[in-house]
Amino acid sequence: MSTLALAFDLGGTELRGALVERSGEVVARVSAPTLAGAGSEAVIGQIITLADTLLKQHPQAKVVGIGMCAPGPLDPKAGIVIGPPTLAGWHNVPLIDILSRQFGLPVRLENDANAAALGEWRFGAGRGSGSLVFVTVSTGIGGGVVADGHIYHGRRGLAAEIGHMTITGEGDRCFCGAVGCFEAVASGTALGRRATRLTAPDDGSLLRRLSNNGDVSARHVVEAARTGDAAASQLVEAEAKWLGIGFTNLLHLYSPDLIVMGGGLANGFDLLAPGIGATVEQRAMQAYRDVPIVPAELGDRAGLVGAASLILWEGEPGTALAMVQNDERRELTLPPISRSGGR
Repeated sequence: MSTLALAFDLGGTELRGALVERSGEVVARVSAPTLAGAGSEAVIGQIITLADTLLKQHPQAKVVGIGMCAPGPLDPKAGIVIGPPTLAGWHNVPLIDILSRQFGLPVRLENDANAAALGEWRFGAGRGSGSLVFVTVSTGIGGGVVADGHIYHGRRGLAAEIGHMTITGEGDRCFCGAVGCFEAVASGTALGRRATRLTAPDDGSLLRRLSNNGDVSARHVVEAARTGDAAASQLVEAEAKWLGIGFTNLLHLYSPDLIVMGGGLANGFDLLAPGIGATVEQRAMQAYRDVPIVPAELGDRAGLVGAASLILWEGEPGTALAMVQNDERRELTLPPISRSGGR
């Protein structure tokens, strides 16, 4: 079997693990609901258990390291998860140190949006480009920037919090406490909220029928718009305008070769693209208007393959220029794995 990396994508809802080849092919996958409210030791115990499962399924696997992505804020160079709002009890957790001691292998850590950006740049919609901005539009809005073949980290790895650009002075308050964040007005959550306010239970609208008279989601809006529903189509038009405003800012800030849109709302990319394009055409300076804006290709594999590439492509474009560890690469078959939740 070829050289592999263990990869983990830690989300607030789901923890995914995989064995990944250098080509980006996912050889095996496992997942479990994240014990998000149980603290860091419980979740680290889940990571160890999923690794055990993968290695038992593939006992001949030649694993040379572990690539890990997690929600920010985190410091990829120090290997510390600083305090993600979706995970309770995580405060300055030295995740690289814990996992490297557990497995005796090199471990690399990256912000989940950065890892997805790296995955799309290396193996997905951004193949062959020199730079890209990846924007995930789902419950919130996140992103990552690949510039000149490397993830742009900024101070302490905190760069590219795309969802918290201020793009208006009005609207609902963002979870971060500010008003006018890109995330607060253009996320899937924001779209669903607008649709819910526009309609009412038992009003006979298609949106409420699709939601069984409950709150309307972005998925319901896209589904209704595909049928030609007028209200849903207007909501999609407004959503595309907000996305176009945010994307215009990203074009001016980073001047990428392309913008890649992922996340759940990317399932409606074909409906959103004309409005996004029209807004960029109206607002962007002339030199930026020809930058392609394309849908992501890897789906929920992007973070896993991006994290794996931190190990498998280390020292090549697309990986961090400086990491906390300089240990020699070793191979892992099936070591004794403790079920204790870290140290």
